[in-house]
Amino acid sequence: MRIRLEKDLPVLLFALVCASTVAALPQVESAWKGVKEIYGEQDFGLRILREAMLLLLILYMFLEPRLRRGVFAGSILTFLAVIASYVLLEVAYALYLDLPLVVPVAGLRVFEYLPLALIGFAVSRLGAGDYVLIRFAQYLRYFMVLQLVLAIMQALWAPPLFGVSFLGGGRPFGTFVSPNLFGATMATCALVFAVVPGMRNWLAVSVFLALLSGSRTAFISSLLVVFFQVYAALRPRDRWALIMPAPMLAVAALLLASSPMLSGRDDADPTQDGRIDLWQRVFADYVHDPVDLMFGWGLGLSSNTINILFGAEHFRGQFDSDSLYLFLLNGYGLLGLLAYLVFMWMSTRMSVHAHKGLVMMFIFVAGLTFNMWEYFPQNALLMFLWGLVLGADRKPIAPPVMPQTFAAPLYRQRWS
Repeated sequence: MRIRLEKDLPVLLFALVCASTVAALPQVESAWKGVKEIYGEQDFGLRILREAMLLLLILYMFLEPRLRRGVFAGSILTFLAVIASYVLLEVAYALYLDLPLVVPVAGLRVFEYLPLALIGFAVSRLGAGDYVLIRFAQYLRYFMVLQLVLAIMQALWAPPLFGVSFLGGGRPFGTFVSPNLFGATMATCALVFAVVPGMRNWLAVSVFLALLSGSRTAFISSLLVVFFQVYAALRPRDRWALIMPAPMLAVAALLLASSPMLSGRDDADPTQDGRIDLWQRVFADYVHDPVDLMFGWGLGLSSNTINILFGAEHFRGQFDSDSLYLFLLNGYGLLGLLAYLVFMWMSTRMSVHAHKGLVMMFIFVAGLTFNMWEYFPQNALLMFLWGLVLGADRKPIAPPVMPQTFAAPLYRQRWS
């Protein structure tokens, strides 16, 4: 078998994303019939496909010599050792609280797609990051065509199971279990197309689908992508005119995203649908002493997996976090939360990637009201992009290989 990183990796990434179209088939079929399945009754058999694809990518990482050398460099191993040490401490603390092992294991889901970040880092260090991303974006267009057709059909004729779309039918869910997951993925696809040259039409399609989903997080995330696109198009001396009203634009976007007209839900107000009230009760009921604040009060108790397996409020301190930052605070404490934020800041400071600001701001915003590291394929796409950004901290450690493909001229121009 001949391994060719520049040709193989985009195909494997595309296959991983496409696994989402199969994993949720039973739930999609039920939603089309107007039946909202309970999470505990979801069929996990088809979902094994995405884990199988992830294992295939990890195997490829070990088989490809350049990736293997890049991932297992001394600095990367040191970083992983520090992370693993703290995670094992949190697992031990969760077991000390008499939680079954499956609970802290569920809290480790934020690391499930970390190998994609390592692959992205190694590819970026090799100087092939731009080329791989271009090839992947070309394949991603076929995925978008499928989602576009399904979303328009659902927005016109699907039962209003999750609310009413502004096209008159139900809020579209594509090939996902809910409009929120569909919208989050479309917003992330918009991010991918935004960092690849010549993809503005597909960027527009992604933003349209994110808005059509009625998801507030997807709406704000996609507007963030558009904001950065407009900012980059302006002359440097004119950019202040966009920066000055940015806070007011953010507030206006939040209000618009919360309106029933756009979201299609009567409970769209975040102060009325229980989320803000939940976050307030979390601190009042579960944070009792400095140990809880510093180390969390039970790794995995805020994971959606635990809610599916045991039901809501089965364990003391269990809750539906929604926000990634509450998930981290619950499972890894203030130390873990601060470590995550510091690493995001360091990634931005160290990187020389042209789109580092957009990628890292997108990741930060997406985590405010949505635990994106638990949801596939958004987590896979964002992990890979984070790795690409972090790996662009110096000149490539090896000259990139330039295969003869449709993207080769652009690739040569980038690295000539």
